Amino acid sequence: MLDGMSAAGFADMCEHVLRLCAVDEHETVCVLTRADERQDYADGFMAAAGRLGASTFQVRMPGASPLNAQATGWSVGTSPLAGNEAAIEALKRADLVVDLLFLLFSKEQLAIQAAGTRILLCVEPTAHLARLLPTADQRRRVETSAELLSEARTLRFTNAAGTDVVYQLGHYPVITEYGYTDAPGRWDHWPGGFLATSAADDGVDGRVVLDRGDILITPFAKYVEAPVEMEIRAGRIEQVRGGVDAELLRDYINAFDDERACAVSHIGWGCNENARWSGLQFDGRGLGMESRVFYGNVLFSTGPNQELGGDNDTPCHIDIPMRNCSLFLDDRPILVDGEFAIDALRVPRGAVLTP
Repeated sequence: MLDGMSAAGFADMCEHVLRLCAVDEHETVCVLTRADERQDYADGFMAAAGRLGASTFQVRMPGASPLNAQATGWSVGTSPLAGNEAAIEALKRADLVVDLLFLLFSKEQLAIQAAGTRILLCVEPTAHLARLLPTADQRRRVETSAELLSEARTLRFTNAAGTDVVYQLGHYPVITEYGYTDAPGRWDHWPGGFLATSAADDGVDGRVVLDRGDILITPFAKYVEAPVEMEIRAGRIEQVRGGVDAELLRDYINAFDDERACAVSHIGWGCNENARWSGLQFDGRGLGMESRVFYGNVLFSTGPNQELGGDNDTPCHIDIPMRNCSLFLDDRPILVDGEFAIDALRVPRGAVLTP
């Protein structure tokens, strides 16, 4: 659904993004879909690629999508490409795959990237895509953030609710998302605007306290209503205490019957000044990328880490963007109470209301 946008208008947005992806007449763009889902998106991307002179084709897989399932059965890491070598090989031969299906955390995606094919995920509602179009300046701020994160050996973040947790860094790379990809084998997601890494598998210790207004995206798509306390030792969540939100988390994790589901995964922060913390209140469709990338959030995550090169492929994945946190790299402040402390990461903003 194009949310009332014309097909030509959507193709214009796709052309903007594909230009940032450096698509030209020498490239082949493949659009990956499932059944009849997002065929209007596929048409828009293929039209845009054609305008740029690229060769295009579509791979259409059967089956229904689990993306809108906000239930305990929601999981990551599986894809309809599993076992379909012909489809995988076709995707490997493209320069760019536009993923309208959601391959993230799957072995098939990693295999396609390893062949040098870059991948752009796009499954959010068009209203979100239009408001969160990627820019070169957003890329600059994300990559500047990545330089800071890749040089650090410890990350500590705190909040007024009682969070104080330390990550031992340097064991995994930093991944960046700024909404487009122009490097062989690189994955990105439109809309983008954040970065992340993981600590050593046993290298996270401390306490994370989710405060009111923090967001449980996967799989609940809701704001935290009362504090949730998590005790973390050697990279594993050992206790979850609090009210109903804590009970929901425990029940969700326990349902997988997988000890790896208790692992702490990636950590990073959001850089997208056009994304709104309150966006979920008005439009909860899609994967919640607006919530993940909003400016100044600390994104705390649990579960799989294979996208960063780890071996934890548990299907239990939880992303939790947290507000008003302070974050330090080797004791250097990067965020203070949700505001960037580094000039190169700040975006000038107009007058704002205060409490």
